Amino acid sequence: MGRTPSSRPTLARVAERAGVSVSTASLAFSGSGPITPETRDKVLAAASELGYTGPNPLGRQLRRGRSGIVGVVIGDHPGRAFRDPVAVQVLDGLVDVLGTEGLGVLLIPGVDLGQDAVDPLLETAAMDVAVLVWGVLSEDPTLNALQRRNVPVVVGEGRAVEGAPLVALEDRAGAAEAVRHLVELGHTRIAEISLPFGRGERSGPADAERLACADRTPTAHRMAGIRDVVDPVITWETPASLVEHGRDAATEILGTWVPASERPTAIVAHSDLLAAGAVIAARELGLSIPEDVSIAGFDGLDLPWLSPDVLTSVHQPLREKGARLGRAVIDLLAGEEPTSIALPVGLVPGTTTGPVPRT
Repeated sequence: MGRTPSSRPTLARVAERAGVSVSTASLAFSGSGPITPETRDKVLAAASELGYTGPNPLGRQLRRGRSGIVGVVIGDHPGRAFRDPVAVQVLDGLVDVLGTEGLGVLLIPGVDLGQDAVDPLLETAAMDVAVLVWGVLSEDPTLNALQRRNVPVVVGEGRAVEGAPLVALEDRAGAAEAVRHLVELGHTRIAEISLPFGRGERSGPADAERLACADRTPTAHRMAGIRDVVDPVITWETPASLVEHGRDAATEILGTWVPASERPTAIVAHSDLLAAGAVIAARELGLSIPEDVSIAGFDGLDLPWLSPDVLTSVHQPLREKGARLGRAVIDLLAGEEPTSIALPVGLVPGTTTGPVPRT
């Protein structure tokens, strides 16, 4: 028969069995303090007889004002986030570092619930620090909820937040490098497939008014980098960084949105999954890559299923980014001053870009 909740051993019962005070019994388990070896042995023997394994670690952490938990806001539905190798690799690097310090992770979707509503976990869950993996918006209910609770935050790829370390990416320069590569190959009609602009989900072409609404930092930076070199002939906004959204966008851009004589000769996508979708769409339309259309992405993912094509892509240090976020958490908990860093990126040409088609 197992113990009922009321019969579970407690520190008070151990102290009573050992003939010592509760505070003395607590010292025996803490491994420090004024207690003789004989008394410690007596307490531990009593604990063994009662089946008591020690104080609840969560309770001990809470008494110290710590939960031992780091909230990680992924900003998307978990099922969709874990289809994205970028998110998976960043989280791998983050969790690896936090695990070395015995810190647990609470994944918080942080999705848009409308009318400034936030995930209930942001209002109630115990956490020592929150990591906003994909940054913050100009008006961000998630950040507001955390600040109301005085939860320290670490920001990844977002706008700077006072008192918060920032792990940024030199993605504006990387996007510009990808477009310069296309221009050097002779391309002038270059289309853009973008990451989501901000709250809510939308798919379709973006006019000048809509472009001004781009609020997510990765989107805004990559858009700016592209425009540092050329003005795209069209920007197609997507609701998420998934292959199917890139495919849908490229099908419109290459197949139905413009006449064949004005069709873009190159596409630059804000992510490799969007670019991979564009490759699939081009194949389905009977176009050759890169003879008919060149396609470049951003992330540097290994996508063997796209064979025989190998994406031209701007590579970013995904696991390192996660590890840097983890170290920023540890520094915050240690009381160190917040610092910011921008990680470098670099273009790696593949087989999906080539000279502009001859007319």
